Amino acid sequence: MPNTFQELLNGNEIWIQNIKESAPGLFDDMSEGQHPQFLWVGCADSRVPAEEITNSLPGSIFVQRNIANMVVHTDYNLLSVVNYAVTQLEVKHIIICGHYGCGGIKAAMSNASYGLLDNWLVHLKDVYHKYRSELDEIADPIEREKHFIETNVKEQVRNVAKLAFVQQSWKKNEFPYIHGWVFNIENGKLINLNTSINNADQLEELYRYQ
Repeated sequence: MPNTFQELLNGNEIWIQNIKESAPGLFDDMSEGQHPQFLWVGCADSRVPAEEITNSLPGSIFVQRNIANMVVHTDYNLLSVVNYAVTQLEVKHIIICGHYGCGGIKAAMSNASYGLLDNWLVHLKDVYHKYRSELDEIADPIEREKHFIETNVKEQVRNVAKLAFVQQSWKKNEFPYIHGWVFNIENGKLINLNTSINNADQLEELYRYQ
């Protein structure tokens, strides 16, 4: 792993050479614009890089990352990214990807204070509170944490589906599909939680826009 910024710059030179050999013409294609089919909303954790773990080339995935892969309806950074991806790039799939061993999840399950981060963790605590009855039934703390990670991903999938501009896109066609995945850091495996949504009818009636 690089320890200095110069090592990052040196790594860039190696990466450029590797790309020229493995994907000739990629830089020419990228200079003409981006046309990704996927939007990835993932955790900011350095161990979960979207392109790396899916073996994808640059230009394949539009990415937004934050602590614990949250979709907060007052987060205009995230909303701007999702809106651009849906209305301008017209991505076909939105992937919410959590990961086991998530520090944000661990922090939200505790009563410790983390300063400014506490304001963000409240959103995660709200998710835990919503599903507390089923989560507290899990005696093993490791399994409870894993279940919370999966539950949070599913909740964020629904949060994307609640966005008015996403539902407006569905009125025109079937896209985007919204999927929930979890990355297992211990073995590098992506796990499909089989919680895809591409229709407002899959939401409670209160959240459907006319």
